[in-house]
Amino acid sequence: MSHAVSSDNPLRIAGIDEVGRGCIVGPVVAAAVILDSANPIAGLTDSKRLTEKKRKLLAEQIKANALCWAVARAEASEIDSINILQATMLAMQRAVSQLDYRPDWVKVDGNRLPALDMPGEAIVQGDLLVQEISAASILAKVARDAEMHTLDRLYSGYAFAVHKGYPTQQHLAALQQLGITPHHRKSFAPVKQYLA
Repeated sequence: MSHAVSSDNPLRIAGIDEVGRGCIVGPVVAAAVILDSANPIAGLTDSKRLTEKKRKLLAEQIKANALCWAVARAEASEIDSINILQATMLAMQRAVSQLDYRPDWVKVDGNRLPALDMPGEAIVQGDLLVQEISAASILAKVARDAEMHTLDRLYSGYAFAVHKGYPTQQHLAALQQLGITPHHRKSFAPVKQYLA
């Protein structure tokens, strides 16, 4: 799909991605980014392919050089009440609504587009293929990881900083030993079994 745009009024494309859908604790976090073509950022790619140090470095560059960006979330309690897919869409909608500029077009990682009042497309592996989505994936991952480090300090023994909330053997062993925290997603199977 081509968009004829004059160079003095470029199309504002927002990339959107989320992190934390497969986790069993904490929020799902989404980011939306409109990059500035006058300030390109080198090295953008899928956040999962970057080291933590490189992600943090790129996140700072994105925040400094993007036209605008926003990070939003849907809480574990919202995930439990409306399901993870709907909560993911909600977090994405919130991120877009917080942008300083209204995008002309959105590109979302994956195969589903949240309900937005502007046109767009869902792109499978978009976090690898589209710079705007790569930037969003980096901001979302850095924000959610920081939150897991905070939870790690609040709840010792769960190793949240290590597994970032994913249901690893270490995490499941901690659940068995220590029970669930108020931040666990009660609708998720590995957590459900520990509800009184």
